[in-house]
Amino acid sequence: MTLDKNTFDQRTRDIELEIGGMTCASCANRIERKLNKLPGVNASVNYATEKARVTVPDGVDEQDLIATVEATGYTAVTPAPAVLEGPDYRDVRPAGAVGGAHDAKEAEASAWRQRLIVSAVLTVPVAAMSMIPALQFDNWQWLSLTLASPVVVWGALPFHRAASTNLRHGAATMDTLISVGVGAAYLWSLWALFFTHAGMTGMRMPFELLPSGSDGDAAHLYLEVAAAVTTFIVAGRYFEARAKRTSGAALRALLDMGAKDVTVLEPARSGGGTGHGAAESERRIPISALMVGQRFVVRPGEKIATDGTVESGSSAVDGSMLTGESVPVEVGPGDAVVGATVNAGGRLVVRATRIGSDTQLAQMARLVEDAQNGKADVQRLADRVSSVFVPIVIGLALVTLTAWLLTGHSATASFTAAVAVLIIACPCALGLATPTALLVGTGRGAQLGILIKGPQVLESTRAIDTVVLDKTGTVTTGQMGVVDIEVAPGQDPAEVLAVAGSLEHASEHPIARAVAEHAAKASGQSLLPVTDFVSHGGRGVSGGVDGRAVLAGRRSWLASEWSLTAPQVLADVADAAEIRGQTPVWVAWDGTVRAVIVVADTIKESAAPAIRQLRELGLRPVLLTGDNAGAARAVAAQVGIRDEDVIAQVLPQDKVETIKRLQSEGATVAMIGDGVNDAAALAQADLGLSMGTGTDVAIEASDLTLVTGDLRAAPDAIRLSRATLRTIMGNLFWAFAYNVAALPLAALGLLNPLIAGAAMAFSSVFVVSNSLRLRSFDPTR
Repeated sequence: MTLDKNTFDQRTRDIELEIGGMTCASCANRIERKLNKLPGVNASVNYATEKARVTVPDGVDEQDLIATVEATGYTAVTPAPAVLEGPDYRDVRPAGAVGGAHDAKEAEASAWRQRLIVSAVLTVPVAAMSMIPALQFDNWQWLSLTLASPVVVWGALPFHRAASTNLRHGAATMDTLISVGVGAAYLWSLWALFFTHAGMTGMRMPFELLPSGSDGDAAHLYLEVAAAVTTFIVAGRYFEARAKRTSGAALRALLDMGAKDVTVLEPARSGGGTGHGAAESERRIPISALMVGQRFVVRPGEKIATDGTVESGSSAVDGSMLTGESVPVEVGPGDAVVGATVNAGGRLVVRATRIGSDTQLAQMARLVEDAQNGKADVQRLADRVSSVFVPIVIGLALVTLTAWLLTGHSATASFTAAVAVLIIACPCALGLATPTALLVGTGRGAQLGILIKGPQVLESTRAIDTVVLDKTGTVTTGQMGVVDIEVAPGQDPAEVLAVAGSLEHASEHPIARAVAEHAAKASGQSLLPVTDFVSHGGRGVSGGVDGRAVLAGRRSWLASEWSLTAPQVLADVADAAEIRGQTPVWVAWDGTVRAVIVVADTIKESAAPAIRQLRELGLRPVLLTGDNAGAARAVAAQVGIRDEDVIAQVLPQDKVETIKRLQSEGATVAMIGDGVNDAAALAQADLGLSMGTGTDVAIEASDLTLVTGDLRAAPDAIRLSRATLRTIMGNLFWAFAYNVAALPLAALGLLNPLIAGAAMAFSSVFVVSNSLRLRSFDPTR
C-alpha cells in the first residue's frame, strides 16, 4: 500500500523488527531516520540489540516498514511468537529471544573469530618484516603482498561490502572509513610495488613511528598497515559480538527459568466417578500443552510449571531465582504461586490460572526486553553526533592530505597522516556506550527482582530527591496481626491467648483470623473446640470454650452484654491503641474482663532498613496514607520517618494532588505504591515504583517494578539505576574524549596508522567491557 496521512486512524500499535546488516551506530541512526520519515511512524533503532521498536498507526502494513529498511541497505524481519503444541498456546519467549537471536549472535561471534584467526596468522609475519629491517630479505615485499592480500580482501570483506552498500544509498558509515583507509593503504602499496623502486630486489624499508619520518626518498609500503588495521578492527568486532551475546545472558537466563514439562492430574480411565474425590492418574506433558484450569502436581525440588493456586498440600516455595527474595515462603490451600519458583518442601497440587505470555515470568521478560530496546536522551545525542561524524572525518582526512602537501611534505608523509585520520575515528564507541550498559543493567536488575521499564527511568533516578511511600501494602504488610497483649492482674497470658484464639478461630473476620493465627503459632498446638458460636455483626463473637462462656469484641459491646467494668491498666492500653489507629479486642469470660489484645496492620520487617537506606542515598522519605494522623505517625515513628513528613487522611482520589503539590514546591518525586488507588499517583510522579505483590494496574502505571514485596528493593533499584547511568555517562565521556583527542593528533602527524587502528578497536572493546562490569553489581555494597 502507499502510505498517506489520510489512510489510517489515530489508533497505534507497536511492531518489533529484527535488523540485519548494521555495523555501527551510524547504521542504526540512518534506519531510524528513514523509518521516522513515514507518516505517523515513530521508530527507535538499537544497535546493541539489533532491533527496531516501531509505533505505527493501525493502517500501516509492517511490510512497508521492512521495505523501507531494505531500501536503506539493510534487512528486517518481524519475529512472530513461537507456536508450540497445545490449544491456543504461545510460548512465553519472543521468537529469537533464546533461540533464533541467541543462535544468530553465536554464529556472528563464530564468524568473526574465524576471520580474526586467519587474519592474525597472515598479518604477524607481514608486520614483523615491515617493522624490523633485520628480517627483510631479498623480495620480502612480494611475500608481504601475498600474505596481506587475503587479509585486505577477505578479512576486511564485511567492511568493503557494507561501504559499497552505503555508497549505493548515498551514505557513509564507520565501515566507509575502514574500507577507504585499508583500501588506500593497500592500493598505495600496489602502486609503489609496480611503479616505483619499492618492488626491486634488495629493497629495504626503514620503520618510522610518525608520518613526519616518512619524508625523503626511502621506499615505503603500507601493507602492514592495511593488514594490521584490518586484524585489529576484526578483533574489536569479535570481542564486541561476544560481549553483546554475554550482555543478554541475564534475559536469556530469565526466559529459560520456566519448567519444560509438567505432571497433570487426570481422571483415571477406570474406577468410575468424576471430580476431585474420584481416582486420578498422573501424566507428564510438555509445558506447552498445559491449559488454564488444569490441575498439576509439583513434587519437592521441582519448579512450579506456571502461575496458579494451591488446591492441596503445603510447602515452602523458593522464589529467589525469580524475585531475589532469599527466604522461602510458606504456601497452602488457596495461596497463589508463581511459575518458575521451586517447591522446597512437600507435594503440592496446583490449578493453573495463567499460562504462556500471561504469566508473571513472561511479563517480566517483556518488561526487560522493552527496556533494552529503548533509548535514553543521552543516547539520542550520541546518535546525532554519529550521523554527521563520518562525513566530517572524510572531509578532515582530505584537508589533512592537502595541508601536508601544501606545506612541503612528501606524498608519503601526507598520505600517512590522512590514512591515520581515517582509521583513528570511532563512532562505534559512541553507539555502543548507552545500549550495552542498558542491556547489562536491566538484565542484572531482572536477576535481582527489579524491572526497569525504559532507559528514561535511569535518567529520572538521578534527579529524585523525595520518595513518597504509600502505607498499606508498601510500608505495612496489608494484613492484620497481633501487636500487643495486656492481661488483667492475676491472669495467665498463655491461657487468655489460647481461649481467645480458639473462639476467634471460628470467625472469618480479618481481625479474628489474626488473633487465631497468633494463638496457634504461640502455643504450637491445636486450638480448643468451640460450642454455640455466634457472630454479633461487627461488634464481637461469643461461644463456649473448654466450659467457659467467652466474649471477644468491642468494649462497648461487652459492657452492654454483661455490664462489665474494665481494669484501668487495660483501658489505658486500649485508649493508646485507638489513638494509634489500632484495634483493641476485649476478651472476657465468666463475667470478668480478662485481657485486651491489640491488632493492627503489621509493619514489614524490611521497612525500617529500607527507609534508612533511602536517607543514605540523600532522599527524603514521606509517608502517604488515608489513615488517621495518629496511626500514620505511629507507623512513621517505627520506620524512621519524621512527623513533618507524614501526610495522613488523604482520600485515594487526592493522592495525585498530593504528588502535584510536592512537585509544585520544587521536589522531584518518586512514588512507591501497590494498590489500584495508587496507580494515578504512580503515573504522576517523576518516578513510579510499584511493588510486584501489588495490583496489575499499579504495576502498569509505574516505571520500576519491585518483583518481591521487600521494600529494600526500592533503594536497591535506585542504586542500580544510578550505577547504570554512571556507566553510560562514563562510556560516553571516554568515547567523546577519545575522538576529540585522537583526531587532532592524527591530523598533526603524531599517530602511526598502525597504532591508530589498534586504538580504534580498543575504544569499542573498552566501552563494552566497562558496561559488562554491571553484571557483578551488588546492591549491598
